[in-house]
Amino acid sequence: ESKSLKLYLVSFRNHGDFHEDVVNVIMKDLVKLMNPKYIEVWGKFLPRGGISIDPYTNYGRPGTKYEKLAEHRFMEHDLVAMDKVDNR
Repeated sequence: ESKSLKLYLVSFRNHGDFHEDVVNVIMKDLVKLMNPKYIEVWGKFLPRGGISIDPYTNYGRPGTKYEKLAEHRFMEHDLVAMDKVDNR
């Protein structure tokens, strides 16, 4: 449900965690909930102090072709613009 996902994401608004930690928590929760073959989580946070931090993580189910895909996508993530997301 989109509403429950929105409420879940908004619940991180007042957390004192680092952006990287938030993205990893979201990833772990989604993997536990959905058991996906492959998933990516990319945090597009508003800059703090003029510094943009956009952490990225992904997951490929171990023992499948998606595990290799996750490794490849992670290594290539910042080399090629996957899409233009302007949150600045």
